[in-house]
Amino acid sequence: MNKKNYLLDLNNSKKPFIIYKSDKGFDLYTDFSKKIILNNNNIERFINNNSKFKSTNKETDLFIGFFGYEILNNLIGVKLKKQKGLKFPKGIFYKPETKVKLKKKLDYKNLELIKSNKSFKININKASYRVIFDKFKKKIKSGETYQIKICTKYSNTTQIDALDFFCRLVKTNMAPEAFMIKDKNYSIISCSPENLINKKKDFITTMPIAGTLKKTPKLNKIKALTFFRKNLKETKEHNMIVDMERNDLSRVCQAGTVKILKKKIVEEYKDLYHYVSLIGGKIKKNISSFDIIKAMMPGGSVIGCPKISTLNLLNNQEKENRNIYTGSFGYIKFNGDMRFNIIIRSILNYKNRSEISVASGVVIDSNAKHEFNENYIKAKALIDLYK
Repeated sequence: MNKKNYLLDLNNSKKPFIIYKSDKGFDLYTDFSKKIILNNNNIERFINNNSKFKSTNKETDLFIGFFGYEILNNLIGVKLKKQKGLKFPKGIFYKPETKVKLKKKLDYKNLELIKSNKSFKININKASYRVIFDKFKKKIKSGETYQIKICTKYSNTTQIDALDFFCRLVKTNMAPEAFMIKDKNYSIISCSPENLINKKKDFITTMPIAGTLKKTPKLNKIKALTFFRKNLKETKEHNMIVDMERNDLSRVCQAGTVKILKKKIVEEYKDLYHYVSLIGGKIKKNISSFDIIKAMMPGGSVIGCPKISTLNLLNNQEKENRNIYTGSFGYIKFNGDMRFNIIIRSILNYKNRSEISVASGVVIDSNAKHEFNENYIKAKALIDLYK
């Protein structure tokens, strides 16, 4: 392929490919020799088999892809009742044979006019949201959960150019865990800000986000940090999630090694600020990739606290499946290293239907109107791509 027009040529070739944010730009993976569609019966075997592949120190010695929300629930023994929605795979992983490093500025533009539907339907309106909110507030007061995330979904029917969407998205709303997958009948575009697992040799970190503030012309990062520190609701929510992630890490890390490496910092995005911490620890001996994934997924910061009882409350309430939303995308290397994000701020386009799912955290001090509006703030950068 012509290096100058590499992305254009690749997109036109209809060949599946994946792009993932790296420290210096983006990594592109393609020429897949294997494609594994996961289900509840083969997920454990797939994860365990990765350690049986011989590492040859190639940059393609890995499987890259995603675990959906449903399969991760099943993995930890949490069952979902029958839900409506897209019949989309529970997870897909690819073995690439080609890896290409791309610059921070992705050189691609779609010159053809693709009709996209600008209007989105929301599955929960304000009135319905308040009913669910009040129900969960009672659960919090009774001690069944301390924090819970109510998910809302925006959807439409439209044909999109996934690469064009992704290039425009990272230009206006770059995020450290941004990625895209383009395959024959589906695509995923994401500006996810949240890393769930970053394992290198015997050290593992996680970077939970808990706290969101809408950007205004009068705000900056310093003022946002002051707001978060003074806001009792945001502070309590953040502390709960950090404690839960520390607990998850402690299940796979040596006693006394789990530490908060960065405490309550602010990250800035197109439409909002986030409150973030970084936690790390040294992994115990004889801990497998499967043990780590089972301990850490699904990520607690997008579920609530405590994790299992909150998942059961959510799954009894939600009528539609989440598909990729609050699952995890990333890779497992043959040497055991892995990197996974939490799939939020994402578009799933499957058979020309687009879904954007978002959620906000409800604690004892929460306000229904504020949380409903926060969901829209989180979805806005993605919805704007259709305009």
